Order: sequence, then C-alpha cells, then structure tokens
Amino acid sequence: MKVFLSWSGQRSKEVAETLYNWLPQVIQAIEPWMSSDIEKGNRWGKDVAENLEESKIGIICLTRENLNENWILFEAGALSKTKDAHVCTFLLDISPTDVKPPLSQFQHTKFEKKDIRKLIHTINESLKKTNERSIPEKRLNEIFDTFWPKLNEKLVKIVKKVPEKSKKIRTDREILEELLEIQRFLLRMEEREKVEEIEKKLDKMNQELIREIRENLYQLGEMIKDIEARLLMGTL
Repeated sequence: MKVFLSWSGQRSKEVAETLYNWLPQVIQAIEPWMSSDIEKGNRWGKDVAENLEESKIGIICLTRENLNENWILFEAGALSKTKDAHVCTFLLDISPTDVKPPLSQFQHTKFEKKDIRKLIHTINESLKKTNERSIPEKRLNEIFDTFWPKLNEKLVKIVKKVPEKSKKIRTDREILEELLEIQRFLLRMEEREKVEEIEKKLDKMNQELIREIRENLYQLGEMIKDIEARLLMGTL
C-alpha cells in the first residue's frame, strides 16, 4: 500500500524523510513515497501527480512555518479526492487548535507516542480492508514499541532545530510550470470523476434492464402456464 508523505520546508521535509525510513520498519507491507527535492515548485510533475492518485494513505507533515503553504494545501486537497484514501496531518511542534481550515478537517496525529501508535493501527486497518498483508494487533504493538525510541529521538532533534526564515525566490517560469502541472492534474482528476459517473449511470441502466427482462420473463412464464392449462382443459 502506497503512503504519500506531503511536506513543505526543511523541517517538514526532515519529518517526512524520518517517517519514510521508519514506517516500513514497523509495517513492511507499506510503500512510502515522497519527493526528495528541496523546492516544491521544482519538484511538481508527473511522478507527484501519479503517486497522489495511487496513494491510499496521505500524511501531511505540518510545522509552525508551513501551515499556510500553498503546496501543502493543494496536496492535501488532491489526496482527499482520491477514492477510499485516508488523509491525516502529522503535527510536529503545533497543536490541533493551531490548524485552520481546510487542514483542520483531517484527523490529526500529534507528536505523542499514543497518537503515533493510533496512526500505525489506522494504516494496518487499511491494509486489512484491501486484503493486503496486515499484522496482528498484539504483534504490531510489540514492533511499534521496539522501533518507537528511534523515531522519538529523531523527531526531538528536528523539533529543536530553528525554523528557516528565508525562502528562495522562484522565477516566473517556475511558477508558470507549476501552475500548468496543477491544471493538468486537476483535468485528470475531473476526467476520472466523469468516467466514474458514467460507470455509475451504466450500472444503473444495466440494473434497470435486468429488472425489465426478469419482469418480461415472468409475464412470459405466466402466459405459457395459461396456455398449458387451456390445452389440458381443451379450451384451445
């Protein structure tokens, strides 16, 4: 199962990288995905769009400095439109009350052992629903407790880092390319929604057709019974 890790900013990226390496140690059946480039504007492309569409779990890595970043908001919105996807935020050094709409609509995972354990169980439940290789609950708790100290140590170091204050100024060309890629992705999402709507309509038409055929067959059967009865009675 693919897990999409969304980030923006250096500390957020380090959180995503930490989860990228740690999650498969706890649940081997999951496949984390994140872009490794530093600048969001430079890393958007076909790979990001495809992985957004394929992911069943989305984890949005939030820090104090990226709560209102456009890319975080966009990727969160794209993940929420993915069919049957579970999207949550991972709060490094902030509380749920710091998160404003639209990000506040998602389930929050705080940097606390019990919350991260809950996230792991949520991912494991998603594996069960898709008939993938999940882990028995007791065994999962044992694995989590084994690997928790390593995750905690790395995240504590990230929390202590001073947030970056300056951002690289992007060129007009970079911004234009970014907007074009967003537009292409939205068009693909729109086309997919149209296809799903057509499939639903066809399914409804097929059900109505089957029901009509059954009714006609029933009426035909009744007519045959009536004819047979008349033949036996000699009235035909």
